[in-house]
Amino acid sequence: MNSHAASGPASPTVIIVSGLSGSGKSVALKTFEDLDYYCVDNLPVELLPSFVRSLMRDDTLRQKIAVGIDVRNRHSDLSRLAQWRSALSELGLEATLLFFDASDDVLLRRYSDTRRKHPLAHFGLSLPESIAREREITEPLRIEADVTIDTSGLNVHQLRRRLIADFALNNSPTLSLLFESFAYRHGVPADADFVFDARVLPNPHWNELLRPLSGRDGEVRDYLDAQPEVGEYVGQVSAFLDSWLPRLRGETRSYVTVAFGCTGGKHRSVYLAERLASHARAQGWDEVATFHRELA
Repeated sequence: MNSHAASGPASPTVIIVSGLSGSGKSVALKTFEDLDYYCVDNLPVELLPSFVRSLMRDDTLRQKIAVGIDVRNRHSDLSRLAQWRSALSELGLEATLLFFDASDDVLLRRYSDTRRKHPLAHFGLSLPESIAREREITEPLRIEADVTIDTSGLNVHQLRRRLIADFALNNSPTLSLLFESFAYRHGVPADADFVFDARVLPNPHWNELLRPLSGRDGEVRDYLDAQPEVGEYVGQVSAFLDSWLPRLRGETRSYVTVAFGCTGGKHRSVYLAERLASHARAQGWDEVATFHRELA
């Protein structure tokens, strides 16, 4: 995915995010933004090469770009995406095209749940007619796609987790680490390799000033840092992971998930996932990511 031009700043990673309305494309763009991609939605297709070229001239900008392209573009232009991808190739770049799909029944249910209007509704089409017409219009994108993701059986959390695993962790042949937070009342992540219970620690929820915040906020971090039992907990978990994670490097798995749970999945578990992820990076792990299920 990462290639480099002959001269100038390092060539950016370019991901084109496309798909049917309601299939998860907007969730994907938000996830890529959280992964530090420079994200632009509904960019006219013909502007794709010039847009990327302009970013390549400024090496102070982030070198990961995600561009949303969908039915809101001029319909005649969508069939010409291959032409604009070729223009990117001439710049020394290979853009990865993702297409998000879902069954008609699932799309109908999602529109019913959210009460959003379909982008083609202004043509006087019913919702089933709009979905059918959108499938026809976006067919060139689906055919051209490098990866098609059917989100029919995925909720928002599962989709975000998959994208993080695919695009934040699987870029290295070495073992990668995913530190995840969750709420016990919503269930333990099914594919977690290690699970640690943070409910024994002081709960910021009972502080009215901290309750609206999350474990990512400085005030919550300061509160938990000041609790002696939190320091003891972090020290013991860190020692355990430092001892056992390196022993998994010889396994065939591509990444390991370390999950922290608390009551609401908002304060203690988030704090621990972030803190242990930072510790892992300091220990020399190159591929480390975090996912906060209840904050998605």
